[in-house]
Amino acid sequence: MNVLATESPGPLADVVVAALLVLACALIVLSALGVALMRGVYDRLHYTGPATLAAALVAAAVVVRESFSLIGDKAILLAVLLLVSAPLLAHVTARAARIREHGDWALRPDDGVEVEEP
Repeated sequence: MNVLATESPGPLADVVVAALLVLACALIVLSALGVALMRGVYDRLHYTGPATLAAALVAAAVVVRESFSLIGDKAILLAVLLLVSAPLLAHVTARAARIREHGDWALRPDDGVEVEEP
């Protein structure tokens, strides 16, 4: 008896898992290319978004393959953590870049941004 062998849920589930994983890998590759090819830090931040969607696709593939078991639940929890923390990390990175460029994150009058006062 092989302990590591698991039964496949079926041929259709295998096709769905493969499609989800291929799509997730494509999103990761495109995100990495976007981050590598863009010049500015703000442009690069836009290409980190699809990588978080790829995490959700991988979690979906795990759930399709393993169902809602301990492994499937952990995959969902990890995907939710990445989906929640990614916007926060992008905001913190953008704020750090602004502080590095301008010395402060607040807008200045010479920034050319019009703000309506209430």
